[in-house]
Amino acid sequence: MFTVSQTSRAWFIDRARQAREERLEQKERERSAVIIQAIVRGFLCRRRLHRDLRRETDEFFNTDDSGSSKRSALCIFKIARKLLFIYKTKEDNERLEKLCRSILSSMDAENEPKVWYVSLALSKDLTLLWIKQIKNILWYCCELLEQLKPEILQDSRLITLHLTMLVTFTDTSTWKILRGKVFTVSLRWLVFTISLRWLVFTISLRWLVFTVSLCCPVVAAQFSDNLMRPFVIHIMSVPALMTHLSTVAPERLSVLESHDMLRKFIVFLRDSDRCRDACESLEGCRTLCLMGNILHLGSLNPKVLEEETDGFVSLLTQMLCYCQKYVSQKKSNLTHWHPVLGWFSQSVDYGLNESMYLITKQLQFLWGVPLIRIFFSDILSKKLLEHPEPAPAQPSSPQNVLPVKMPGLLKRAFQKSASVRNILRPVGGRRVDSTEVQKVCSICVLYQTSLATLTQIRLQILTGLTYLDDLLPKLWAFICELGPHGGLKLFLECLNNDTGESKQLLAMLMLFCDCSRHLITILDDIEVYEEQISFKLEELVTISSFLNSFVFKMIWDGIVENAKGETLELFQSVHGWLMVLYERDCRRRFAPEDHWLRKDLKPWVLFQELDKDRRRAQLILQHIPHVVPHKNRVLLFRNMVTKEKEKLGLVETSSASPHVTHITIRRSRMLETPGFADAVLLTVEILSWKDGYEQLRQLSQHAMKGVIRVKFVNDLGVDEAGIDQDGVFKEFLEEIIKRVFDPALNLFKTTSGDERLYPSPTSYIHENYLQLFEFVGKMLGKAVYEGIVVDVPFASFFLSQMLGHHHSIFYSSVDELPSLDSEFYKNLTSIKLRLTASSIHMTRDLCRKVGPVALRGLSRREDLHLYPYKLQCFLSVPQRYDGDIADLGLTLSYDEDVMGQLVCHELVPGGKTIPVTNENKISYIHLMAHFRMHTQIKNQTAALISGFRSIIKPEWIRMFSTPELQRLISGDNAEIDLEDLKKHTVYYGGFHGSHRVIIWLWDILASDFTPDERAMFLKFVTSCSRPPLLGFAYLKPPFSIRCVEVSDDQDTGDTLGSVLRGFFTIRKREPGGRLPTSSTCFNLLKLPNYSKKSVLREKLRYAISMNTGFELS
Repeated sequence: MFTVSQTSRAWFIDRARQAREERLEQKERERSAVIIQAIVRGFLCRRRLHRDLRRETDEFFNTDDSGSSKRSALCIFKIARKLLFIYKTKEDNERLEKLCRSILSSMDAENEPKVWYVSLALSKDLTLLWIKQIKNILWYCCELLEQLKPEILQDSRLITLHLTMLVTFTDTSTWKILRGKVFTVSLRWLVFTISLRWLVFTISLRWLVFTVSLCCPVVAAQFSDNLMRPFVIHIMSVPALMTHLSTVAPERLSVLESHDMLRKFIVFLRDSDRCRDACESLEGCRTLCLMGNILHLGSLNPKVLEEETDGFVSLLTQMLCYCQKYVSQKKSNLTHWHPVLGWFSQSVDYGLNESMYLITKQLQFLWGVPLIRIFFSDILSKKLLEHPEPAPAQPSSPQNVLPVKMPGLLKRAFQKSASVRNILRPVGGRRVDSTEVQKVCSICVLYQTSLATLTQIRLQILTGLTYLDDLLPKLWAFICELGPHGGLKLFLECLNNDTGESKQLLAMLMLFCDCSRHLITILDDIEVYEEQISFKLEELVTISSFLNSFVFKMIWDGIVENAKGETLELFQSVHGWLMVLYERDCRRRFAPEDHWLRKDLKPWVLFQELDKDRRRAQLILQHIPHVVPHKNRVLLFRNMVTKEKEKLGLVETSSASPHVTHITIRRSRMLETPGFADAVLLTVEILSWKDGYEQLRQLSQHAMKGVIRVKFVNDLGVDEAGIDQDGVFKEFLEEIIKRVFDPALNLFKTTSGDERLYPSPTSYIHENYLQLFEFVGKMLGKAVYEGIVVDVPFASFFLSQMLGHHHSIFYSSVDELPSLDSEFYKNLTSIKLRLTASSIHMTRDLCRKVGPVALRGLSRREDLHLYPYKLQCFLSVPQRYDGDIADLGLTLSYDEDVMGQLVCHELVPGGKTIPVTNENKISYIHLMAHFRMHTQIKNQTAALISGFRSIIKPEWIRMFSTPELQRLISGDNAEIDLEDLKKHTVYYGGFHGSHRVIIWLWDILASDFTPDERAMFLKFVTSCSRPPLLGFAYLKPPFSIRCVEVSDDQDTGDTLGSVLRGFFTIRKREPGGRLPTSSTCFNLLKLPNYSKKSVLREKLRYAISMNTGFELS
């Protein structure tokens, strides 16, 4: 218990605490009361002050209305300061009206300088204060103009008043104080200080017409440089000013035209110092605004542009060059995102974003048809010599690869192109320093600079430049005429000259390449091969020859090795155009045989350069491997594989043997599929039998590249005869690949028509299907790594993905559609519809989601065209569809039948609710093509490519085109060359080339066997049904035939007696009951010494038709 003293002490402390809190609360109440009183007193004081000022203002204006003598300008100035100090829109509108009337009244006084309100501007003490005051007054006038309605009588009177104020203080002709006096520079600057740019920028669109009055001082000063500069910087840089003027009051633009303002701007800004000064004052964002307004004004004055083309091109180029200095290729801490320029290292005014659409519309005048016709008038005015054109050629099948029909196609193409336009060969003869050439070069520099600067609308620029079908052919003709000899030599000389003239010529070549590449990219095969839009096929042959030589020289002469800046951009431009043509030719031939080869490049020289690690040789293989013959590239590929094997220790040497991986496989269970629903079950038998999939899947990358020995076990559990020296493994590899690629397994599917393989979209129903695809990729890579050809015909679009072409900026899924479904592609290109200008912008964002080439499928005719999707695979449209695609009821989705169930795939989020219209049909086409060939099989393709690249390095196969990669995998489709096989056959056991059994054998193969039987014979001996890619000279071990007397289990090898008996056809006994056998590991045919040709034919045919490995005897 507490004592009495403790209780008293606690009570005392608590009492003290309460007293302290009461004192603090009292102080807080007193402080709050003081603050409240101060606020109230301040409010009342301000109310009293505002009331007194308003009363004083009212008394001033009432006295003025009574008709007494006019007030002095100083009195008006003082009362205006008071009014502006307390001005509130709703309460003081009438007072502002009276103030404006007083000011205007003072300006109308005759011979009374002290009354004129503007006279205060000449006072040194009041100038700055007066400027600030008149700005505020005019600002309030503009705000009221936004609210007033002309249809109301009272408002119309106020509109007249406020307009008069604006015009009076922006047009010096109304200032009586200036009559008879020199218009000094200070007063000119005063006018522009009043006419601030921000005043015009924020005014309502309805009243933007008043900005026309801002040019009055410039006109009055006879376009003095001192006034032109602020006019250009502060007025002409207003975002989309000309667009607003043309929309609100187009008749007022005649004021600018009547004073020839465009010509004055050109004369003023064509000077590099003035243009640089204006750009530096505005920085990049506002410079685009200025450029847009000047372009808009130029589009309204074509006659001036025709007369001032050089100056106009010069000032635009200077503006773009200024902006280009700050355009960056990637994001950094110093860059900001700009919707037109991309990453920009200057500060960005995000307030302009709302106006950027209108600014972009103005910039589009630069690549619009009217300006292009004016700029390139010298080129477009020339006529290309043409002969009468024969009847149109019949359209050919748009297949991916047409090796058989190629002669007919080329014949038709050259017949149709009897319009030989005399631009097939560089002719030369035009001086590069002539005025015409310099003009064209400067224009090309302008457009090339715009492509490098306006990065986010680059596609728009290229599409505009390719709109006219005859521009690019005529530009090519112009290029061919340059220099004493024309063509290649001139531009190669320019590479070594760092002069302005050389840079301009190279810029012209770059522009031609960029535009032509874009054009060919957006055209489909029918437009390129049948209609031959813009370029004839023989012109493409000539252009590709020029590009091929130019790129080769740039690399071989060492120009590319250390290329930077403009030289590197030139190479990328020319090389990009070249590769687009080459890939188009690979897909469907237009060039003659061996067109792409460089005959002056000896393969052995290139190989020597590669052995010495010369950079130029490596660049040749990296950029233009097609200049090397295919056979030599295959040899190089095999050499690369051999070198890697030596590096990894996978080649047997005198001092070491490579590690060997042994696997035992039950032939019937290499790839076991007990049930479709159970997916793929691959039995693992660790001790007795280790089946293929599980054993090989677990091998390391190094072991997969090494030696693998296979032992087969038959269904009875007995080891099959034969020692694997790669032969049995080759047989195993072929068999397992054959089973995996069987469409019935549903891992792979065949295309319609040519039945080529690609990953099945529904393969996901298998368990661990991605692991299985990776395993397939490894097996395929192992086959290519070991030089084993396998009969697996892949679809072209899938091979393109294996090569990585789908990552290219110029790749389009639509171009690869024929390799998936030719009917699909045919219908796609047969129902074109007209395109409105707005639909380009509406579809571009969606197209970007599909790939880098968003405008693929556009054609530049009288109008741009779009390629609508062919609807569905089952829909057949025999003729062009001319209706509204919206009537077909399509959506941005794809319906697929999966095991009897209809599954809807949305091409975009919410796609099944988005109808397909004429505006978004381009998106639909690309989204559908991309979905069918990429999205649906993305995971399967990635897994297979991952497995393939674990064995084959990507850079090794980039030397090959899509058809060449197919040949590398599957060998040539040509029939077996028996003469080549006979030439490279080795004989043992007494056989020789003139032996009668050997003569019978070759005669049977040539005359009695069908091509399929010859393929079966080759597989029987070598385990591969296709001949080696480079011929039988490269078959290792060489193809061999040995004379045998006894069965395999009694065979002890060749002896002197057996060789002699075989040579002289001496038999121990008649071998008619025995069958030929083989050792695939040695590519060896064991052939009994038959006495009759008929017996040999019968036994050989029976042996090759039975699939029992080494078991025959």
